Amino acid sequence: MPKNKTHSGTKKRIRVTGSGKLMRERTNKRHLLEVKSSKRTRRLSQDAVVAPADVKKLKKLLGR
Repeated sequence: MPKNKTHSGTKKRIRVTGSGKLMRERTNKRHLLEVKSSKRTRRLSQDAVVAPADVKKLKKLLGR
């Protein structure tokens, strides 16, 4: 059987922690930042854990 290839778009967006959790960056941090409060932009800077409903599909795309 041929090996499964890692999905290029997914590997750029999702990172796997040492314990195996999937982390993603938050949306809304690219432009129009003048409008958003400092508190909001700081919160958006932090990585978020991927929702449990999406983990199985993303792990398959990452080849894990």
